[in-house]
Amino acid sequence: MIKAQITNLKNEAIGEILEINEEKTLEEIRAKFLGRSGKLNQLTKEIPKLAPEERKNIGNLISETKRTIEDALWQAKDKFRKEKNKEEWLDVTAPGIKPPEGHLHLVTEAIREISAIFEGLGFQRSRYPEVEWDWYAFEGLNMAENHPARDVWETFFIEDFENEKYGKGILTPHTSSGQLREMEKYRPPIRMLNIAKCYRRQSDMSHAPMFYQFEGLVIDKNINISHLKGTIDYFTKQYFGPDRKSRIRPYHFQFTEPSFEVDVTCLICQGKGCRTCKQGWMEIGGSGMVHPLVLKNGGIDPNLYSGFAFGWGVERVLMMKYGIEDIRLLFEGDLRFLKQF
Repeated sequence: MIKAQITNLKNEAIGEILEINEEKTLEEIRAKFLGRSGKLNQLTKEIPKLAPEERKNIGNLISETKRTIEDALWQAKDKFRKEKNKEEWLDVTAPGIKPPEGHLHLVTEAIREISAIFEGLGFQRSRYPEVEWDWYAFEGLNMAENHPARDVWETFFIEDFENEKYGKGILTPHTSSGQLREMEKYRPPIRMLNIAKCYRRQSDMSHAPMFYQFEGLVIDKNINISHLKGTIDYFTKQYFGPDRKSRIRPYHFQFTEPSFEVDVTCLICQGKGCRTCKQGWMEIGGSGMVHPLVLKNGGIDPNLYSGFAFGWGVERVLMMKYGIEDIRLLFEGDLRFLKQF
């Protein structure tokens, strides 16, 4: 009878050991079967009650059962330790996990690329104030007092900020104000690239109250339209790609004469015409030969020197390069959008 109890006890212990799935349960099983008050000790107390000829056999059987249970507990514990070590094991020679890595904002990258292109043509980067006087932004650029651009619904005027000589204070609406400042600062030859923030009362898919613009200005003797067109062609192929083409078409700007709008072949249809561009061309910005009055206001003799200028939005050329349809995406900081570039 006691032999059957010992055998059942051994099978019960082995069965419980095989079923556990965490190491801490092993100690509970050890206490249950091998502890001072465990089931195996309770059977050991029955040995003195047995006949003398049975005591030795039963004692050996209990000792063998104890060793079997201890071996099963040790193997289970070793198994858990190996699994734990496997999870925590570190190969110091293995490549590490790279942390998330960002990149420069698209507008910053575009500014750097644009600067590098024009530096290759001898242009020098200039910086001029974002808070400007009316003279540099309008009056000195041949814009009449009633010109629509000087309306309060177009330009941000600053209250109680006025200069007797230069007029009202404004947030500069275009980088063209840098033309007069450059002429005042340097004598020809001039090759200026002014990149700065501009401000206008406009907000939609293609306009923002604050945006970046880059202004090119060249003044020297015998400068003509062919120099302007060559510069535009060079920029177009360097920035948009060798397959893109540019064209100029007559327009009107107060500070250039003659004036031109600049178009670039559509990114989507490559100039064939599609639903986006309609005729194969997309407008990039304005340009023209510097107006003689503007040269005079800058202190340069228009009878000796001529020049050309162009002013384009950084975001605009960026959007045309990558086919981005909404300028607001560039300023929202949405990583789902920015990570695509």
